[in-house]
Amino acid sequence: MDSLTQIVLGGTIAAAAVPAAHRRRAAVAGAILGTLPDLDGIPLVMMGADVVTSVTWHRGPSHSLPVLLLAGWLIWLALRRWWSPVREAPRPWLIAIWLALLTHPLLDAFTVYGTQLLWPLPPSPVMWSSVFIIDLGYTLPLLVSFIAILGLGARRAGRGFLIAGLALSTAYLGWSLAAKAWVDRDARQVLAAHGLQDAPRFSVPMPLNTLLWRVVVMTPDGFLEGYRSLAVDQQPMSFRHYPSDTAALKTLADNAPVQRLLWFTSGFMKATARDGALVLSDLRMGAEPDYTFRYRVATRNTAGAWTPVPPTAVEGPRNAKKQLADTWQRLWNEPPPQAFPDIRPAAATPRSP
Repeated sequence: MDSLTQIVLGGTIAAAAVPAAHRRRAAVAGAILGTLPDLDGIPLVMMGADVVTSVTWHRGPSHSLPVLLLAGWLIWLALRRWWSPVREAPRPWLIAIWLALLTHPLLDAFTVYGTQLLWPLPPSPVMWSSVFIIDLGYTLPLLVSFIAILGLGARRAGRGFLIAGLALSTAYLGWSLAAKAWVDRDARQVLAAHGLQDAPRFSVPMPLNTLLWRVVVMTPDGFLEGYRSLAVDQQPMSFRHYPSDTAALKTLADNAPVQRLLWFTSGFMKATARDGALVLSDLRMGAEPDYTFRYRVATRNTAGAWTPVPPTAVEGPRNAKKQLADTWQRLWNEPPPQAFPDIRPAAATPRSP
C-alpha cells in the first residue's frame, strides 16, 4: 500500500495497544515503524541492483514476518533501555511495536504486487489482490483516527476514534475479500462453460475502488482479460483474448532473470517481440496495453534465435488520467454482451511456475 496508509495504520494500531497516557507517543512511533519495511529499496539502489533484482527483492526480507518479529523484539529491547514510556509499560509497547511492523506486510499482501511474508522460504510472494495500492475507502478511517489521536491524546474520545478507525478499515478489507469472491465466482462460471475452470487466473480491483474488477486468465498462446462491475453488470462476464509469444518465453525459461520474474509474478507474464527485442510485461499491474512493469530480456541474433541480455526497464504507453476516466466509465456502464473467444481447452494450458 502507499506510504500514507502504512503511516496511519502503524500509528493507529500502535496507539491502540498502549496505555491511554502513551497514545500520542505511540502514534508517532508506530507511524515511523510502519514505514520502515519500505526502506528496503535504499540498499538495493546503493548496490546498483538491476531492475529485476530491485523489483523482486522489494517486499522481500524486510517484509518477512519472522524477520520483523525479531527486528521488533530488538527495537523493543533498545527502547526499553533508553526510553521511559517503554520501561513504564514494557509488554504493551512490545505488542505495539510488533503490530506496527507486522501489519505493514500483511496489508501489502492484500495488493497484487506480491509480498514475501515467509522469506527466506521459497514459495511465490503472497498476493491476495483484493485492494488497489491506493484506496481511500481503507485509508480515510485510519487517517481520521490518527489525526484524532494526535489531537486528543489520552482523552476518552480518543479511544472511540481508535476503535472506529480500526473497525471501519478492517471491515473494508473484509468487504474487498467478499467482492473478490463474488467476481471470482462469476468468472469461474463463464470459464467452466468453456473448459477453462482450471486455467491460471487472478482478479484485481481497478484503481481506487473495489466495485470494478479485472480478471486475467492465462491460455496456451496468450491470455484473456475481462472486467466485472459489481455496481451494474447483469450479463455473464465476457473476455477478450490477447496474444503472447509463449514459445519465446519458453526458450528463455532457464535464464535467471526470467526465472525470477516468472516466480515473482506466479507466471502472469506477457511476452512481446518489439523492435528486435523480447519484452516481458507483468500482467498483474496495469491493463492491456498499459502495464507498469516491462522488461527487455533478450534480443534476436543473426540466426533469428533469442539471446538473453541484462534486463532493463522498458517504457510503454502510460496514461493514468485516461485509465481513471475509463475506470469510472466502465464502473457505471455495462457494455453489450460479447462472444467468448475461440481458444483451446484448459487441458493444454500450462500451470503457473
